[in-house]
Amino acid sequence: MDFSVRPELDYPAALNCAAELVDRNVAAGRGGRVAIRYPGGQWTYAQLLEQSNRLANALVRDLGVEPGNRVLLRGPNNPMMAAAWFAVLKAGGICVTTMPLLRPRELAYTVQKAEVSLAICDARYTEDLRVAQQTAPRLKEIACFGDVNQLDTLMRKASTDFANVPTAADETAIIAFTSGTTGQAKGTMHFHRDIIAVCDLFPTSCLQAAEDDVFCGSPPLAFTFGLGGLLLFPLRIGATTLLLEQATPPNLIKGIQDYRGTVCFTAPTAYRAMLGMLPLHDVSSLRKCVSAGEHLPLSTFEAWKKATGLAIIDGIGSTEMLHQFTGAADDEIRPGATGKAVPGYEVQIVDDEGSELPRGTVGRLAVRGPTGCRYLDNEERQRGYVKDGWNYPGDSFYEDADGYFWYQARTDDMIISSGYNIAAAEVENVLLEHPSVQECGVVGTPDEERGQLVKAFVVLRPGHEPGDALVKLLQDHVKAQIAPYKYPRAIEFVATLPRTETGKLQRFRLRERG
Repeated sequence: MDFSVRPELDYPAALNCAAELVDRNVAAGRGGRVAIRYPGGQWTYAQLLEQSNRLANALVRDLGVEPGNRVLLRGPNNPMMAAAWFAVLKAGGICVTTMPLLRPRELAYTVQKAEVSLAICDARYTEDLRVAQQTAPRLKEIACFGDVNQLDTLMRKASTDFANVPTAADETAIIAFTSGTTGQAKGTMHFHRDIIAVCDLFPTSCLQAAEDDVFCGSPPLAFTFGLGGLLLFPLRIGATTLLLEQATPPNLIKGIQDYRGTVCFTAPTAYRAMLGMLPLHDVSSLRKCVSAGEHLPLSTFEAWKKATGLAIIDGIGSTEMLHQFTGAADDEIRPGATGKAVPGYEVQIVDDEGSELPRGTVGRLAVRGPTGCRYLDNEERQRGYVKDGWNYPGDSFYEDADGYFWYQARTDDMIISSGYNIAAAEVENVLLEHPSVQECGVVGTPDEERGQLVKAFVVLRPGHEPGDALVKLLQDHVKAQIAPYKYPRAIEFVATLPRTETGKLQRFRLRERG
């Protein structure tokens, strides 16, 4: 990265991102400001520093953590998980934060892949981790907090002062695992400077938040969308974050009302679910809404704006890039588009050889900037994702004449039927506009005559019954809205759709069902 283009990203050679996000706020006189709110209480910046310092001391003195050690974190979004994240980084360790709903098989894979020997776990979430330990011998110790146990005792005995390890800006700070949308999770490594860089790019250009803002949302801190939106971004500017352990749509909308949330990060499905709850809740404090995790349907965007007056900020991001690299704010938002390149990033649409395509042409998305993919022990995947400095997230887009990017499909979700290229997301958007459809997922299934057939898996709204008549009604609805060749020739009604914990639709599982 040529930092002369973005001098604010020219960070010092020695940089510890935990010190930047916590210690710096206290040193700047914000110790008394509220850093974290949660049901039942709050922590000031001074309290967050004190707790993270105590835990850092316990990690080094009692648990033998040394710089470069990988430490797994397991638990829901709460203040202690935030303190643990900062404590590991203060001690020079590498955070491997995991989704709370991961099962033993997934945890064992993460432990072995990331070479983890120590885990810090919420006491309520230890069972699966201990089962995983049986097949993941690298994991030597599980230190728990909550209730009465050893980690709480160690912290009470520890000093509130800690000398942060002077990590280099280009030392690995976190190993973030992809959510498994396309199969087995992959570890991606990000430096200390990457953590700070994402705070100084997308939030500056799209959020324009201030220290009086209250950030809130649903994604777990293990999901980089949640890590940025619910921890990094608010603390970078001395603002407040609301951490909810169970941030389902009913809990999230209640949290927005009760804690006067102003900046919300969640997935399109949550915005859609909260629409029906708006009449019973006061969300007038909201001023910014951000969507990620999957494509934001135009119907959801328009319904949310009509109900709240707020235009949802949509953008493209990935675990490999750490956070969002496209977006737009306020009057710059163009409904249906995923914004423009965030200043500091370059985004292109290219062909299979990597040559830039004319605007208006569908092709592969390519991006480069101050963050980028570094896969953990996966050279083959690295070569496929990064070429000549450009990262390929695996999406099909086109760029319009004004520099806005329009999502078409995942590269491997583009359905080719009878010679036609059909974007699954386009068919899904139309189906979602029908009053009987709550959720849907569209994939291509093998067909001897056409190569692939368009098949839709549909979750119905309450009060609607599946059947041949409804299949035909939905097919006719699609034919009436977009080119007839795009309609789903097969429709299967299902109770739920397979999703990752972060809310992403797992189309590969739908394809497996055929």
